[in-house]
Amino acid sequence: MASLAPTLSSTISRLTHLHKPSLHSAITTLKNFRFKQKLSKRIRPFINSSPSSLSAHFSSAQMRSTVGSDDDLVVLGIETSCDDTAAAVVRSNGEILSQVVSSQADLLVQYGGVAPKMAEEAHSKVIDQVVQEALDKANLSESDLSAVAVTIGPGLSLCLRVGVQKARKLAGTYALPIVGVHHMEAHALVARLVQGELQFPFLVLLISGGHNLLILARDLGNYVQLGTTIDDAIGEAYDKTAKWLGLDLRKSGGPAVEDLAREGDANSIKFKVPMKQHKDCNFSYAGLKTQVRLAVESGSINPEIPVSSASSEDRKERANIAASFQRVAVLHLEEKCERAIEWASKIEPSIKHLVVSGGVASNQYVRARLNQIVEKNCLQLVCPPPKLCTDNGVMVAWTGIEHFRMGRFDPPPPTNEPEDAVLDLRPRWPLGEEYTEGRSEARSIRRARIHPSLTSLIQASMQQQS
Repeated sequence: MASLAPTLSSTISRLTHLHKPSLHSAITTLKNFRFKQKLSKRIRPFINSSPSSLSAHFSSAQMRSTVGSDDDLVVLGIETSCDDTAAAVVRSNGEILSQVVSSQADLLVQYGGVAPKMAEEAHSKVIDQVVQEALDKANLSESDLSAVAVTIGPGLSLCLRVGVQKARKLAGTYALPIVGVHHMEAHALVARLVQGELQFPFLVLLISGGHNLLILARDLGNYVQLGTTIDDAIGEAYDKTAKWLGLDLRKSGGPAVEDLAREGDANSIKFKVPMKQHKDCNFSYAGLKTQVRLAVESGSINPEIPVSSASSEDRKERANIAASFQRVAVLHLEEKCERAIEWASKIEPSIKHLVVSGGVASNQYVRARLNQIVEKNCLQLVCPPPKLCTDNGVMVAWTGIEHFRMGRFDPPPPTNEPEDAVLDLRPRWPLGEEYTEGRSEARSIRRARIHPSLTSLIQASMQQQS
C-alpha cells in the first residue's frame, strides 16, 4: 500500500488476468485451477505499483461483490513481525487446517527482551521449516493454496523482511496472489473467525508488548483510533516487572507476573494510576514502570536471585509488588475502556461487542476485570482463545481471506525476484485515523507516523476508483 501514499498519484492499470503461472503452478489441482480461472475473469482495475512492492490493491465494489461469494479459499498466513515465527493454513469457512509457531523464548531470556538482529537471524533459520510444517499438517502442497497472506507491518523491519521475502518467493514460484496484512488488524479480525456472528461495528482493545490501541471497527478496513499508547505498552510493563522481580521469562513476562500476583496483596503498595488527569483514551505505562522499579530497589529484592530460590519473606514481597502492579495496570485499561465505550457509542450507537485481543488478552485477570466493565455497559466481551491472542499465523491468514474476498490483493510477484529487492515494509503503520477528541499532544516522537493509516489508504483508493 505504500505505493498509494502519500499523494495517491499512481496510475490505474487495466489488468484483466493474473500473471501467467510458472511451470510449478501448472501442476495444480483441478479445483484450484478452476478457481483461479474464475478469479481471473473478475479482476477489475487495480492501483498500479512497482514489481517489488508488497502493497494490497483495492478493486471496485463490483469485484467485492463477486469475489465475496466464493467460500472455497485456502490461504497460508505468515507472521514474523517480532519474536515468533508463525504460519498457518485456514479455509474461508473458518476451518483452521494447521497452526505452527516457533518461539524465541530462549533469546528473550538471554537478551532480556527482543534483540532485533538476533530475532531476524532466528526467523531466518526456521522460516522454511515453519511454513513447510504448516503445509504438511494441513495435508496440502503449495499448489493447493488460493493465496498467501503475510504481515507487512507494524513491527520490527528486520523481522518483517524475513516473512515477506518467504511469502513473495512462494507466491512467485506458484503464481499465487499475495495479501499484505496489518498486524493489529489481524489481532482484531481473528475474533470474527472465532465468533462468526460478530458483525461490524464493534469496539476493539488491542494489548500486547508493543501496542495499546482502542479502535472502533466500523467496517473491514475502516477503523477509528480512539486511543493509543504515548510511550510504553502494557505488555512492556509486564515484561520489565517480571525481569525486576526475578521471574522466569521463558513463558514471557505477562503470565509470570500474573501467576505470582495470585500470591500477593494487590492493595499493599499504592502505585498511582497513570494519566488520571487526562480525559482521553490514551495509555501510558512508562511512569508505572518507574514506580515498580523504585519499589523493587527500595526493598530487599535482588533480581539476580530467581523467585524460585527466594526466601518465603522475599517471595511475599515480590508477590505484593506483582499484585499491586497488575491491579493498577489493569485499572488504567478499565478507565480508558469505559471512556472509549462512551465515545464509540456516540459514533456507532449499534455497537454490541468489545473485542480484546493481543498477547496480554490471554491474562485471565485482565479478562475478568474488563468483563465487568463490558457488562456494566450492556455489551458483550469477545476474547479469542489464548493461542490466538499471541502472534500467530491464523490471524494473518484469516485477515488475508477477509480482504481477498473484497478484491484487495496483489497479483503474483516475479518468479525470480532478486533477494535485494526493495520491499514494502511498514514498521510504524497506523490502523485508523485518530478520533478528534482522542488526539494527544504528548505523543512521543519515536511514535511519529511514517505510513498513512490503513483506513486512509483504502478509502482514498476506493474514491479514486469510483
